[in-house]
Amino acid sequence: MNAETGINGSYWLETAPPGEPSAPPPSRDLSVDVAVVGGGIAGLSTAWELVRQGREVAVLEAGRLAAGVTARTTAKLTALHTLVYDHLRRTRGPEGARLYAHSQSAAIRHAAEIVEELDIDCEWEEAAAFTYAEDPGGVAKLRAEAQAAREAGLPADFVTETDLPFPVAGAVRVTGQAQFHPRKYLLALADDLRRRGGAVYEDTRIVGLSEGEPCVLSTDAGVSVRAREVVVATHYPLFDRALLFTRLSPRRELVVAGTVDEALAPRGMYITPERATRSVRSAPYGDGKRLLIVTGEHFTPGATDVEERFARLSAWAEDHFPGLTPTHRWATQDNDSTDSVPLVGPLHARSRHTYVATGFGGWGLSGGIMAGGLLSDLVRGRECEWSGLYDPRRLASVVREGGSFLKHQAHVARHFVGDRLPVPTGPAPQDIPRGEGAVVRTGGRQYAVHRDENGRLHAVSARCTHLGCIVAFNRAEQAWECPCHGSRFAPDGQILQGPAVRPLERRDI
Repeated sequence: MNAETGINGSYWLETAPPGEPSAPPPSRDLSVDVAVVGGGIAGLSTAWELVRQGREVAVLEAGRLAAGVTARTTAKLTALHTLVYDHLRRTRGPEGARLYAHSQSAAIRHAAEIVEELDIDCEWEEAAAFTYAEDPGGVAKLRAEAQAAREAGLPADFVTETDLPFPVAGAVRVTGQAQFHPRKYLLALADDLRRRGGAVYEDTRIVGLSEGEPCVLSTDAGVSVRAREVVVATHYPLFDRALLFTRLSPRRELVVAGTVDEALAPRGMYITPERATRSVRSAPYGDGKRLLIVTGEHFTPGATDVEERFARLSAWAEDHFPGLTPTHRWATQDNDSTDSVPLVGPLHARSRHTYVATGFGGWGLSGGIMAGGLLSDLVRGRECEWSGLYDPRRLASVVREGGSFLKHQAHVARHFVGDRLPVPTGPAPQDIPRGEGAVVRTGGRQYAVHRDENGRLHAVSARCTHLGCIVAFNRAEQAWECPCHGSRFAPDGQILQGPAVRPLERRDI
């Protein structure tokens, strides 16, 4: 699934490709007011807000703009995040739930204003959002969520009828939400950023940060970027100075998409926590069709049964939507915070000029736009109403969510300890089939060995360059994945996704 077109690629990338030429990396040292690391929705939203306010801004993206996680989402803009409000009402109180609803709703309204202001052709559609259950046993939770969401200020109600082509036991419905083409939106935002004097650099991987006045970022090409303020918006933070990795759990989810007759396509946006999550929405496609996008089968990076999970998700989609013609499939990755609230604000307790945005838990579009406004306020020395809710320095919520925190730490600890214990040698390199990969132990070392479709073997260190966990091979996506913090690498060891900033070292075997 490493191709980015056709059955094995993101529809958003196929219909709004990166294009040429790219924005080249900086050829010399730079000095700006604000450096934004990461060119996804959180980074570009923050940069655009700051440029509009007259700041000199540089966006530094390791790959291509809006071609990472943002290009692999289902592209829902909604404040209804499955069953979050009943949870927040219990853990953060009614005021915490209200601030969450207010901030997410404000982000949706702001995105609509930007689309109108810049006249962006991004397939913007207003739609209702639903959290549903097919099992009657889930109705009580839905009723509680509807009440909590309504008390938080959302136009929420409990319903039993939807425009899905199958019956549901019940659903929470929130009207006035939206869906769009995320890459078309963000590429237009980037174009306007440039017109306003902002700078964009692609293929620019940041590998170091020295905090001070100014802060200094270093790239993998040896270029220095000096900035009064630095925003780290890389999905998973590159820098662990606040030990944020102890409060973030990476998970991957699969996406299958295909065409259905326009008259049969649901116009609402749907999600259920049942069956390891099923998320459904449709998008404009043309020729009397709409594209049905179905997400689910979440799992920890490094799982070896991804093809089986794709098969389950595809079977569910075709069973629930007769007449579906598959056209695309891809995967995405999210980070869940241990207390279910994103971490947006100062990078660590002693930060004066560094900020972070992470932990959006699968809702990074509304969350990223919200983060853009919040971080631009903080950079200007202003607090917004919900700064405290999202502040990464919060500790009380970590104590309240101790169970989730300890569960995540136990998972990571099992890998840190288990990966260092003697294990069987695994398959011999000559026994690895084409298109497969395996971790092989020989001479006291562990090697990640892959055989390509031409029969050639490629060996790299099996130890993730982030914090040293042992990677596992995802055959469906042809990638080495770290189960601890979600770094991903190509078969030859090159970085596909951070937080790692160095590739897996090549080995002879």
